[in-house]
Amino acid sequence: MTPLDFEYLRMFLKDQSGLDLAADKQYLVESRLTPLARKAGLSGISDLVQKMKNGAGALIVEVVEAMTTNETFFFRDKTPFEHLRDTVIPALVQARTARRSLRIWCAAGSTGQEPYSIAMCLKEYGPALAGWRTEIIATDLSTEVLEKSRSGLYSQFEVQRGLPIQLLIKYFKQVGELWQINADIRAMVQHRQLNLLQDFSHLGTFDVIFCRNVLIYFDQETKVSIFQRLAKRMESDGFLALGAAETVVGLTDAFKPHPDKRGLYRPNYVSAPSLVPGMPSAKSAAARA
Repeated sequence: MTPLDFEYLRMFLKDQSGLDLAADKQYLVESRLTPLARKAGLSGISDLVQKMKNGAGALIVEVVEAMTTNETFFFRDKTPFEHLRDTVIPALVQARTARRSLRIWCAAGSTGQEPYSIAMCLKEYGPALAGWRTEIIATDLSTEVLEKSRSGLYSQFEVQRGLPIQLLIKYFKQVGELWQINADIRAMVQHRQLNLLQDFSHLGTFDVIFCRNVLIYFDQETKVSIFQRLAKRMESDGFLALGAAETVVGLTDAFKPHPDKRGLYRPNYVSAPSLVPGMPSAKSAAARA
């Protein structure tokens, strides 16, 4: 891969996905795209770049997916899910007693471990949510990882990373050498392909947004834009969960850190009502339930 190839890929990926590759990330490009080039019968990344410049649509999609698929596992970092269980759900159960509904957006759903971890948290909450309408929307740029998430099928290695054994026994069944999450948990999660760089107002408003370990790959201007738009998709008393290396501090005043829960943020203003006719919100979703 030549310096010009890397620069082309760097600019292309930033434009298509928001991924902001530093100059020292050439090893990452080579490790992820060299196998893709070989799979396509090409001699290397330089040939791959030439094919992209010539408009090879399917190959372009594969390049974006290869470069934007990031590591995930069940109950990653633990703390956000403890916050969900101990702080977020109790607060919202009290605040939403009248409408009895919750909408949660997992904005970087990847292969499903995070949205299904959220679903298991809700399921474990028990009778307090009996009869409630709960929606979990999992989005990702990659259609490939969304398909894996829909299937709910995981290897022995994947279920051993972060998933407590009691939840494996309770919510999974063995299918050959794989483990599949139960149908009732899968049914709690809706999957949609989405690029965070593009408009997402059609998703409606949410009580909780998980946007973890994705914004770290964006430049500051893109982060600010996404935070501002996330704030418009959140109920005024909602919660935003970010990754351990992410923060709103110094970037936006649309959110404020939770006073004693690291990684958890609250809206700093009251959301304006939707101006798009027919767009669902947490309130309207509850009314239809």
